[in-house]
Amino acid sequence: MKDITLGRYVPYNSFIHRLDPRNKIFCLIALMVAIFFSYSTYEVTFIMAGIIALIILILMLISHISFKQLFGSLKTMWFIILFLMLINILLPNSKAVTVAFSIGNFPIYWESIFQSLKIIIRLVLMVSLTMILTATTKPMDLTYALEWYMTPLKVIRFPAHEIAMTISIALRFIPTLLDETYRIMKAQESRGVDFKRGKLSKRFKAIISLIVPLFISAFQRSEELADAMEARGYDPKAKRTRYRKLRFSINDAISFILVGSIMSGVIIVSHFNFELMTAHFLPLLIVITLSILSIMLLTGILDAKFRRDL
Repeated sequence: MKDITLGRYVPYNSFIHRLDPRNKIFCLIALMVAIFFSYSTYEVTFIMAGIIALIILILMLISHISFKQLFGSLKTMWFIILFLMLINILLPNSKAVTVAFSIGNFPIYWESIFQSLKIIIRLVLMVSLTMILTATTKPMDLTYALEWYMTPLKVIRFPAHEIAMTISIALRFIPTLLDETYRIMKAQESRGVDFKRGKLSKRFKAIISLIVPLFISAFQRSEELADAMEARGYDPKAKRTRYRKLRFSINDAISFILVGSIMSGVIIVSHFNFELMTAHFLPLLIVITLSILSIMLLTGILDAKFRRDL
């Protein structure tokens, strides 16, 4: 549990940390949409997924997010990954025709394997992008950004501030509850509870011994938070001022243009059904990809050098 870093803010003075949270949310949504575009062949699908993975890799390097943190967040998703693979392999698509191998009389199709890999890659990329957002953005900045996006809904009396505050508190308490879960597990293990071995009924009782105190702790924390907010005079309906104003900068313009370029390239490749055999497709894709990756790396390196000089 302690290895899960999703939802934890990591303070650092990087290029991505200093971006406007409103711009970061927009870029996150744009890149997530790009992940889910479909292409003409599986080869192009995996190539485009690899390009987006390289972009996310550079974003992680610029943000100073270690791969250990990413693997720690993905480690708990192995069950979901295996479940998705089994569903796609055991229930093949009607278009599946190419048999990879057979288990007894049951055929396993290449199309099912590729479909499973595509889903798993998308899931990993989504988690990586979400981790970058939460690790580089303060919970209160996320609240301000979400409220800013929901401002037009205030015309119909939509509780934008309350919804944004609820989402922010939920994100803030993810790492807290994970730490609490890890602490309770260690306390129960010291009393002889085994979460990893034993019969199904015994392990179910062990899980109950974890869930009950966790729920009690969560309710106590929520009650303490509500009392603290009331003691400080918090009124969600009151007009609020902010100590820190959100402002767009040149860094936001650069990131917006880069994400817009990536999104445009993905739309073009998907819409025109490019294939590997399409004339000049692969050379152009390599040149454009290397250009975008070089600009991202150069931006991160120059920004780090400029900050050191200051």
